[in-house]
Amino acid sequence: MAGRQVVVDGSNIATEGRSLPSLSQLDEAVQAYQGEHPDDTVIVVVDATFGHRIDQAERRAFEEAEAAGELVSPPAGAIGRGDRFLLQIADRTGATVLSNDSFQEFHGEYGWLFEHGRLLGGKPVPGVGWIFTPRTPVRGPKSRVAVRESKRGSGEKKVPEKRVNKKAAKAIAEATADAIVPSSGPKRNRSRRGRGPAEPVNEPLAFISFIADHQPGAEVEATVETFTSHGAFVTSNGARCYVPLTGLGDPPPRSAKEVLHRGETRTFVVQALDPPRRGIELALPEVAKVAGGPTDETVEAEIAQPARAKKKAAEKKAAKKAEAPSAKKKAAKKAEAPAAKKKATKKAAAPKKAATKKVAAKKAVAEAVTKKATKKAAAKKAATKKAAAKKAAKKKAAPS
Repeated sequence: MAGRQVVVDGSNIATEGRSLPSLSQLDEAVQAYQGEHPDDTVIVVVDATFGHRIDQAERRAFEEAEAAGELVSPPAGAIGRGDRFLLQIADRTGATVLSNDSFQEFHGEYGWLFEHGRLLGGKPVPGVGWIFTPRTPVRGPKSRVAVRESKRGSGEKKVPEKRVNKKAAKAIAEATADAIVPSSGPKRNRSRRGRGPAEPVNEPLAFISFIADHQPGAEVEATVETFTSHGAFVTSNGARCYVPLTGLGDPPPRSAKEVLHRGETRTFVVQALDPPRRGIELALPEVAKVAGGPTDETVEAEIAQPARAKKKAAEKKAAKKAEAPSAKKKAAKKAEAPAAKKKATKKAAAPKKAATKKVAAKKAVAEAVTKKATKKAAAKKAATKKAAAKKAAKKKAAPS
């Protein structure tokens, strides 16, 4: 009896119940499924970063399996990482998808995911083994956005931006031609939270200048600017770039601060470009993997950072507005101070002036009394002298 075609979401099954994927877990799941459905044809698809995230001890086995065609990964530059590639295979072959993912961002493109028997889930049960069961995709915010955009006939919202001349547009096209591979389906906004592109990360001129001089795979010098929960923003040649945790180590560090320091300048490799958001993704040379699109962590940071900056600017403006009345009041108070001081000085000077006047009057009276006493003494002296002279004259005139 002819079996059905099944496409296994290898990255998802290998990570079920784990924080990092396991090649051995994926192998167990595939063997268990084939044991239950020996007539089915199985294709195992993993994303481009799978080989870098599994345990070091499993990498040789992974390379051998990939070389033997037992595992398939998206071609370099594929948009949408492994999910779109996987769904394109299933869409073209009418296959059933084995995954615990609901692929919400693709609900507008692949409505057949809701058809009975097109989606299976699988989980390992201790003491029992792998259990596979039919699933129905879970709808959510991202699903609603994807469906709404599909109904509009286009999944990409236009973002108002400054006009770029034809020469600049040509530079963008030439610089990104090798890194961006067109999708066969309708365009859509690629956001983990179902949101469209946020405000661009860079101004048109800064982005164009950067990509004109630095192709994907080129090394650049960049200075660490700020940290986020999943990486760090750096500045290179006037352009703002993002370095996700996966671009800082293998395995990735828990925080970018474990590898980078604010203000330091390091050498990075241009790993991917994000033209819709004018974003640039970098990675350290030893772990860089050039791709056609940025990682989900970079997209999240590109969307969230402008929002945070806008909120911060609004808070700063509100604080400045609140401070304005106080500053005005302070200035008025400062202006009143000299007048009050002058008034106080004038008031203080009045008693002093009166006291000076009183002293002067008292001095004048004393001088007048002294002058009168002196005049009286002089008159008395003159009278005494006159009397003495008269007495002497009389004595002289008397007969002897």
